[in-house]
Amino acid sequence: MTSTPAQNGLAAYVAVTAAYWAFMLTDGALRMLVLLHFHTLGFSPVQLAYLFVLYEIAGMVTNLSAGWIAARFGLTTTLYAGLGLQVVALVALTQLDPTWQIATSVGFVMAVQGLSGVAKDLAKMASKSAVKLLAPREGDGLFRWVAVLTGSKNAVKGLGFLLGAALLALAGFTWATLGMAIILGLILIAVLIAMPAGLPTGRKGAKFSEVFSKSANINWLSAARVFLFGARDVWFVVGIPVYFYAVLSDGTEEGNRAAFFMIGTFMAIWVICYGAVQAAAPRILRAPSRSEADLIAAARRWAGMLAVVPAVLTAAVLMSDQPALWLTVTLVAGLPLFGALFAVNSSLHSYLILAFSKDERVTMDVGFYYMANAGGRLLGTVLSGLTYQLGGVAACLGTATVMIALSALIAGRLTAPTPESTPA
Repeated sequence: MTSTPAQNGLAAYVAVTAAYWAFMLTDGALRMLVLLHFHTLGFSPVQLAYLFVLYEIAGMVTNLSAGWIAARFGLTTTLYAGLGLQVVALVALTQLDPTWQIATSVGFVMAVQGLSGVAKDLAKMASKSAVKLLAPREGDGLFRWVAVLTGSKNAVKGLGFLLGAALLALAGFTWATLGMAIILGLILIAVLIAMPAGLPTGRKGAKFSEVFSKSANINWLSAARVFLFGARDVWFVVGIPVYFYAVLSDGTEEGNRAAFFMIGTFMAIWVICYGAVQAAAPRILRAPSRSEADLIAAARRWAGMLAVVPAVLTAAVLMSDQPALWLTVTLVAGLPLFGALFAVNSSLHSYLILAFSKDERVTMDVGFYYMANAGGRLLGTVLSGLTYQLGGVAACLGTATVMIALSALIAGRLTAPTPESTPA
């Protein structure tokens, strides 16, 4: 029986989503492996942040060029390249020598993390762009499909955090990275075999200059994204994991292992719940019954609500003697609330960038937008180590409050697009 275009589109969406899941599982595990492994080796918060700096810089450069790469060579080729580069990065990390000096180790891991950053954003840009082209055009089909992809991949990444912490405790750094490389390589082979036809194969005339958007909405949304994701990573990357390690570990080998599991479990649950809320965002926002103009206006309101949470947590930290049990309980309770509100904001942004984009230049606009996303992560990553070293968790959360407020103000500049203002 011949399949219909809708069935082919759904099959392609499932294949793209499965490939993206596999990638994000290893991405989350790798981040937790690197963070906890090097923290136990005595790296300072700033040095830990440096390990991820090139990852985020590579993400900015890759996203800017990935839109053109996908437009020129096709979405599936771009997705395969991302998965393949991640396998190379994982294998490279198995060559890390514990006898190297700190400067050598930092430089090597930064370089490999940079390669992983390129891989991640090739895979992300291809997956997100595919949704625009494959999603149903009627009703809230686009919002639902992008919410499911984004929410599910973050839930999988959360499992990756737990997987990374567990593998570090049970198998050690080298065997953990090698095992993930083998599994991801097998998944890449399966996706190469199973991927159905239907996604764009690229156009030879695509120009790199096309990646820069002329749409005011896309530019304002990208700017709001910078501060939104900077506000998350300023406490998420270094500050909270290192603080929890100080509270939970007693300095013994067994104590370290127990701390690894507890930190990995918390980070995993946080990201899994965050992903679940992202997937539910269309229902939370009542998207089927609301106009695009209403959803645009909601972007500022939800960012304003989000800013309240880190502001309250900052006040709690400033009133406590650190580390304190009641403060740890407060953070464990407050950060999931931050995650839920952040998830709605993130999902809304992910929908709007696709809604603002035209089919013929979707990879360009998505690439530009995720370059801004990577820029925010870079800013948050650098500030995470710096603010924690200078002022502890309070400085991390206070900085997050300011950045979310800026994101809300910028989101207020978004307007309902007209045919004349929509980019051609």
